[in-house]
Amino acid sequence: MRGDWEPLLEQLVRERYARLLARAYLLVGSGGDAEDLVQEALLATFGGRARLRSVEAAEQYVRRAIVSRFVDRLRRDGRERTAHVEASRLASVQTPQDVSTELESALALLPPRERACVVLRHVEVMSVAETAEQLGLSEGAVKRYTFDGIRTLNSTLGTRASSEDLPVHLVAGGAPNQEVSRGA
Repeated sequence: MRGDWEPLLEQLVRERYARLLARAYLLVGSGGDAEDLVQEALLATFGGRARLRSVEAAEQYVRRAIVSRFVDRLRRDGRERTAHVEASRLASVQTPQDVSTELESALALLPPRERACVVLRHVEVMSVAETAEQLGLSEGAVKRYTFDGIRTLNSTLGTRASSEDLPVHLVAGGAPNQEVSRGA
């Protein structure tokens, strides 16, 4: 007998999986790791007792679970110590079709906490307070990591976006589209 949650899970995967995967990819920089992260988030979301009533609510819950799992991995793996070694490896990884190769390569240069702050602030469009809560950091640390990450991205991409700009927009209902602000 099917659970009440199964049709919602099927609809979520059918309609939103590509977006969830793209968001996870921006955090981890590897297609396989992004798929694992999304699967873990789906299991956590639908394996628990969450009472979700819409695809939109389920997607939001899974997006939060993706970030939580990413932060858990950072803590568990101690990736902060090996970020620069991994950056060169990640730069050569094949990019999914819905993530700009240029953006993926630039994000791969960022240490994991900077990458997480930039993705949460500028892709997930979370506030500084929400990002700090999600990552277990102070608001000042989020601002600093975001500023440093944007500075590195600007240097790498030849842009002049500020840490307050929202340079990346994922478009609903199709392949995400990235726009990099090139303001004066």
